Parts: sequence; structure tokens; C-alpha cells
Amino acid sequence: MTRRVTEADITRLALLLGRACMRRGMRLAAAESCTGGGVAEAITRIPGSSRWFERGFVTYSNEAKQQMLGVSALAIELHGAVSAEVASQMALGALEHSAADASVAITGVAGPGGGTQAKPVGLVWFAWAHRHGKAQARAMRLPGDREAVRRQSVAVALQGLVDLLG
Repeated sequence: MTRRVTEADITRLALLLGRACMRRGMRLAAAESCTGGGVAEAITRIPGSSRWFERGFVTYSNEAKQQMLGVSALAIELHGAVSAEVASQMALGALEHSAADASVAITGVAGPGGGTQAKPVGLVWFAWAHRHGKAQARAMRLPGDREAVRRQSVAVALQGLVDLLG
């Protein structure tokens, strides 16, 4: 995303997502780390979202990712929490531990600290999954401060769900 993402942008995406879910009769789950529940907050801004938002998992620690979503300790050890493997396991775990039909997972380095040369501040991994399907993972390097990275991550996650549901 090259322009500044606003709260109005996020609300618009959540509305589009709600319409897509209602049209297809689908329910969603979100597994969030660096966004700390921002996707769930955006979705629940929408009146009636309880008809299509099943639940959200805020799994900020590695232990929470393992306990709540079934992410393997080996995946975290080999690839790190900010990786395609962990994001994919988060998305699939959200489906396994819910009644949702589709899910999104977000894990990244929002900053200002915590970045490394291999995983710099602004690196965020996303994964989207359908029940009984594979997860699709994608990395993005998002610019800006912590707030900007988190807001952009919420927008990317919502847009990815809109795209997934068609």
C-alpha cells in the first residue's frame, strides 16, 4: 500500500467483506499477532457482523500460537514466528479451532524494535485459508511507524479475505 490507510478505508473493507460473507453464507475467523485484535475490531464495527464473524484469536506470544492455534514449536524454532510456515499454521489452526469457513492470520514485526536484518521492522506475513483447503501465505514489507504498520496490516488482511471470497 503506497498511500496512507485510514480508519475509513478499513471500515469500507470490513463492509465489503461482510457483504461477501453474507452472499456466500460464510463465517470467518482471524488469528492475529502483531495486529493485536485489529482485524476483529474492524469487523465488529459493522452492525450484524455476528452473522458472519465467528471468532478472533489474539496470539501475541509463541506459546499462545501453539496453545490456541496448534502452531508447531518446530515451525517456530526453524522459521521464527514471522514466517510463511507459522502464518499458514495460524490460519489453518484458526479453522481447526472454530466453526469458521475461512480465516486470515497475521504475524509480523510492527516495531519500533524487534527487527533484524533478516526480518526488518515492517515485515508482515499473512495467510488466508478456506476450510478443507491449503493456506496461501504472502509477505509484505510495510512502511511507517508501528501504528502505520498495524493499520496497513489490518487493511491487507481484510482485502485478502475479500479477494479470497470473490
